Amino acid sequence: MHAIVGLTGILACLSLSYAAPTQQNITSDSYFFGQSPPVYPSPEGTGSGSWAPAYEKARILVASLTPEEKVNLTAGVNADNSCSGNIPPIPRLNFPGLCVSDAGNGLRGTDHVSAWSSGIHAGASWNKALAHDRGLHMGREFHKKGVNVLLGPVVGPLGRVAEGGRNWEGFSTDPYHSGLLVYETIRGIQAAGVGTSTKHYIANEQETNRNPESVGVDIAAASSNIDDKTMHELYLWPFQDAVRAGSVSIMCSYQRINNSYGCQNSKTLNGLLKTELGFQGYVMTDWGAQHGGIAVANAGLDMVMPSTSTWGSNLTTAIANGSMEASRLDDMATRIIASWYQLNQDTDFPSPGVGMPKDIYAPHDAVIGKSADSKPVLLQSAIEGHVLVKNTKNALPLQSPTLLSVFGYDAKGPEHLTNALEWLGYSPAIQPNHTLWVGGGSGGNSPAYLSAPLDALQAQAFEDGTSILWDVSSEDPDVDPNSDACVVFINSYATEGYDRPGLVDQESDALVVNIADKCNNTIVVIHNAGIRLVNNWIDHENVTAVIFAHLPGQDSGRAVVELLYGLSNPSGKLPYTVAKRVEDYGALLHPTQPEGQYGLFPQSDFTEGVYIDYRAFDQQGIAPQFEFGFGLSYTTFDYSGLSINQVSNATTTPYPPSAAIEEGGNPHLWDTVVRVSVDVKNSGSVDGDEVAQLYLGIPNGPIRQLRGFEKVNVPAGQSVTVEFALGRRDLSTWDVQAQGWLLQSGTYQVYVGRSSRDLPLQGQFYI
Repeated sequence: MHAIVGLTGILACLSLSYAAPTQQNITSDSYFFGQSPPVYPSPEGTGSGSWAPAYEKARILVASLTPEEKVNLTAGVNADNSCSGNIPPIPRLNFPGLCVSDAGNGLRGTDHVSAWSSGIHAGASWNKALAHDRGLHMGREFHKKGVNVLLGPVVGPLGRVAEGGRNWEGFSTDPYHSGLLVYETIRGIQAAGVGTSTKHYIANEQETNRNPESVGVDIAAASSNIDDKTMHELYLWPFQDAVRAGSVSIMCSYQRINNSYGCQNSKTLNGLLKTELGFQGYVMTDWGAQHGGIAVANAGLDMVMPSTSTWGSNLTTAIANGSMEASRLDDMATRIIASWYQLNQDTDFPSPGVGMPKDIYAPHDAVIGKSADSKPVLLQSAIEGHVLVKNTKNALPLQSPTLLSVFGYDAKGPEHLTNALEWLGYSPAIQPNHTLWVGGGSGGNSPAYLSAPLDALQAQAFEDGTSILWDVSSEDPDVDPNSDACVVFINSYATEGYDRPGLVDQESDALVVNIADKCNNTIVVIHNAGIRLVNNWIDHENVTAVIFAHLPGQDSGRAVVELLYGLSNPSGKLPYTVAKRVEDYGALLHPTQPEGQYGLFPQSDFTEGVYIDYRAFDQQGIAPQFEFGFGLSYTTFDYSGLSINQVSNATTTPYPPSAAIEEGGNPHLWDTVVRVSVDVKNSGSVDGDEVAQLYLGIPNGPIRQLRGFEKVNVPAGQSVTVEFALGRRDLSTWDVQAQGWLLQSGTYQVYVGRSSRDLPLQGQFYI
């Protein structure tokens, strides 16, 4: 087990609650759980595949660097710009340096850019092509502003803890779903010539005790204690897809992993990321996540942000005294420079941070990041992340109502449009004074404008000749009995640095009930930064329609009006499970807290294994309010014609054939093993998009696991054929002893349908 560095005086007088490693087989789950085996040395980047030209150039440049110049590449510096971090230039070699900046849903802290939909919103769209386009257009804004590396996208946290404060930054609680969307997002962003730093690696599932603290005594960050099988089948899965997509950087996380800090964990960095997955880029710290010196570099860290006092000349001294190999520093520098070449930033890139003024309110030469070409993608991204979960009495779509009444604090725009949401110093349950388009913290973004729901509804009222009344401040407002419909807007907030105080809030629920008691056609819209329960009013006879509106970005109001009036047909699906009661999430409702008065080494034991979210609900036989993958449309879809065909010779060996490791691992993991097809018919009267979902019951695994989804447009009355290609990894489980992906022998159950619990087509195949 790695030494825990940076907690002065504790290790001398206290022992860890987990025993030190023994000589037992280090591949056993009992070894990994709570203990992190050492993996040294840190593998050198090979420049395999598409990286070959970039590595060839990088090695030439690095060979001409002085030791001090190499060291300078590995640590951030302060610069007179608003970049989140900077790497200094090397003028004599025409290396201009690097600007890295937040966030995965739009550039933060600057002007003339767009506030894109957040990760959870993209996840709710279930649209891989749209995820790519969103990434491409967002990346172009970063490019114009001179930002070399976008700090995102997020696939950690995955959403293990229902109240997790940063779940909204990621796509989904399912690793397969997250993996495909992060793959497309990275491919889109990097196609714009901007690198991604996929985060937060790994098992970073709560904000509580994410960092060490000093409160009279030193308290370590929480340790995510996780077995090897769960690590591979759940938390590593989407990072594997990110590496396969070519992400040039991976950001290591704050917390400990099996009692070793994430940014100095040689097992996860050297062993899993750089060896097993063949990662060719560089590992960057989260801000302030370095807790050691030379040992951190040896464990696989390549770049510290925003700065470091423990590296610098200490690295060259360590090389001189033999505690660090010169080749390790060369590899760190080579990985960083190769990433710069890989994105062609040596030939086609603005000066780093050129469009990031330190003070956007001071006179400066404006660099316009946003583009008119992005407007359709911005709007479509906002539209498709809305999920309609209830629609009774023909409440929606609205048909040019005579009188529309609007209620709720979330309907209006803020009094001033700043980045005030970013760092509040606490996490309230709601934002009570304005609509919620994004969560708080480093995932905040900078809107070019904000389309608030009330403003967009008034514009639509003008078009239709509708009278519109509103009261967006009262807790128990008067309701005109002649209202054709009452639309209530509430929200549910979350922010970096704090886990959420709960999944409901009494004030918002009371508002909904107060209006529903007076209006027989009450439509509820929730802008939710994570799971939000609705059990206190979902069955009210006057609550006729409910939309989970998530975090749409700057086109929020315009998007919801498109859906409320049927200008667009809802097509979103939930990327998480909504329970009937908070207790249904069990031990995974709240983050882990330190034990005792001073829990000096907080331990978060992932004893549930892969059974989080819908896997847990299925395993425990709990009926959800709305299941993972659920979402309604203004039309209906029928499923038929299930066809399952195994690819010949694809399963002749239980393990993938040996092959040179490429980005993402053994390339045979993506060999197609089974092909499945179904017919989807639009049996309604309007055109619509359907997300056909395929779940597998893998022998010796969960009842069902998502292993395929395709979003298709189906005109009214017509049918389309949807095809799924299942790869070897999709059908395999992680063999701890063999340290490889194993095809299980036995019967595989195949389920296809509308959600994780609405699966009209079932079949099976045998291996």
